[in-house]
Amino acid sequence: MENEQIQKCIEACLKAMVACEHCSAHDLMDEGENAEQMKSCIRINRDCADVCSLTARLLARHSEHGMHLMKECMELCEKCAQECEQHEHQHCKECAAACRACLEECRKMTV
Repeated sequence: MENEQIQKCIEACLKAMVACEHCSAHDLMDEGENAEQMKSCIRINRDCADVCSLTARLLARHSEHGMHLMKECMELCEKCAQECEQHEHQHCKECAAACRACLEECRKMTV
């Protein structure tokens, strides 16, 4: 695998992680009538952020486990993007876009 390709995937994972953390933080501040609806968004945001972060770290150190975790990262990014695309908040839209970008970069690594 090319170092440039790995670096792009790492960067996409880190951007998705930050977007997910940002999204969940905003969702936690929502005390209106949407607060209950946002719980599933918060859960998937937090799971996705954790897996994206770990995937980036494993890829950065060329761990043999990075490719295995990347599949889980792709699955969570897809689920997170689908969840966030259901909401009108700007932070949800940004999170969905970052997750889709991460998913695409991971896909490139697995072909």
